[in-house]
Amino acid sequence: MPKNNPAIITFIAILYISLLPMMGFYAFAQENAPASSEAVPEVEVAADTDEEEEGFDDEFEDEFGAAEKEVFDPLSGYNRVMTDFNDSLYVWVLDPVARGYRWVLPYAARRGVKNFFHNLLFPLRFVNNALQLKIKNAGEEFLRFSINSTIGILGFWDPAKEWFDLEAHEEDFGQTLGYYGVGGGFHVVLPFLGPSNVRDMFSLYPDMQMDPVNYVENRPYNFPKQEGEYQGVSKQTLQEVDLTLLKIINRESLRIGQYANLKKDAIELYPFLRDVYEQNRAKLIKE
Repeated sequence: MPKNNPAIITFIAILYISLLPMMGFYAFAQENAPASSEAVPEVEVAADTDEEEEGFDDEFEDEFGAAEKEVFDPLSGYNRVMTDFNDSLYVWVLDPVARGYRWVLPYAARRGVKNFFHNLLFPLRFVNNALQLKIKNAGEEFLRFSINSTIGILGFWDPAKEWFDLEAHEEDFGQTLGYYGVGGGFHVVLPFLGPSNVRDMFSLYPDMQMDPVNYVENRPYNFPKQEGEYQGVSKQTLQEVDLTLLKIINRESLRIGQYANLKKDAIELYPFLRDVYEQNRAKLIKE
């Protein structure tokens, strides 16, 4: 067995660490589920002309302001430490990378990449809308996928929304369980993935299984080693990591400044993000 190359191991470690918002930062699986984790100066936020205008801050502030119910939180000590860890990791790793990516790639290209990955998540939205008996929404998701995969050139463009006013209906398995009365359980902050709860934590696995990014075909890399693994990591795993990193960094490059705006008024970061998450999930399930 070849001797481990420290540089390669470090590279793989950085890739793994960067998997912050795989299902959407703070375990939100879908695009419109309000989640981001960016900490940037407010001056830059005001100057960022290609930031998405999705009412991110207002939506969170309204939901948080209306939340008065105490959250059951037996893991409070652990959750606070993990929140600080995830926050620092985002500020010092993902945010700088996303900024560099934004500087290199124009907005139109980044928007197209985001549309492409969002289109790939059609199975997740379709299945969960159907499981929640939202037949009309499931039908619209099917129409969106058909239109965007053909006229929209594999989903890089969104004519379903622009031409036919067909909006995406974001649903994940955690929302489906909530629809059938499964409670969230106590709050848990996951390393790299952020705020969650017991229900949503266990829902990550079926959500991942419906993401086509996790089923990429094995293709040869131009690595010196020609077998099925390189430094103990399969080529399929490396490809999945590459696609996931592209998806994460591209999405965060479109959200520069939103996390800073979200947390700027928080007296304590952890309880603020906890309550925002729990109230937002309750609202999504109720809808």
